[in-house]
Amino acid sequence: MKYSIRKYHKNECITFKSTKNKLGELSNMAPNFPLMINDISIKYSEVLYQSMRFTEYPYIQQKIIESYNPMIAKKISRHYDNYTRSDWDFMRFKVMKFCIELKLFQNYNRFSKVLLSTGNLPIVEYTQNDKVWGAILEGDYYIGTNALGRLLMELREKVKTNSFEFQVPALITNDFKLIGEKITLNSIVSN
Repeated sequence: MKYSIRKYHKNECITFKSTKNKLGELSNMAPNFPLMINDISIKYSEVLYQSMRFTEYPYIQQKIIESYNPMIAKKISRHYDNYTRSDWDFMRFKVMKFCIELKLFQNYNRFSKVLLSTGNLPIVEYTQNDKVWGAILEGDYYIGTNALGRLLMELREKVKTNSFEFQVPALITNDFKLIGEKITLNSIVSN
């Protein structure tokens, strides 16, 4: 993914923000898309994403995974910022891709319908202050990197073309651990 800033006309894209609004299921904060890795149940893809910042600190991951909602998970991870893996700025996009692909893999029927319901329009995570994962409305345009929206569009295209194949990315498997256990394809089951 190129990390350049993009512009999307507000009348020519699909946006999501709150999990309670239309297309809120695109959000990593959306409930009812449970994940299972290494026999560990994770309620939200955001919780998995936040825990992957701390692959060398199982006790921090445990605290994040045990949090009862994704906002609390983010708050816990911010408390431990100085323990964040040193390559996080580079790896976070690969980790996010893994998280949303796992969300699709383990919740295929439901999540694929949400993705397909967006048609061919650009998907934009509308935010008020995050120009990396989403985009900010400025006049008639959403402006930002919109990394999450772009990853979702890539995933939507794979669903449309029946080319989606879930795999644990080779680039992150060497130190890709959850609660001290390496994450492998064998540790992940589909629903």
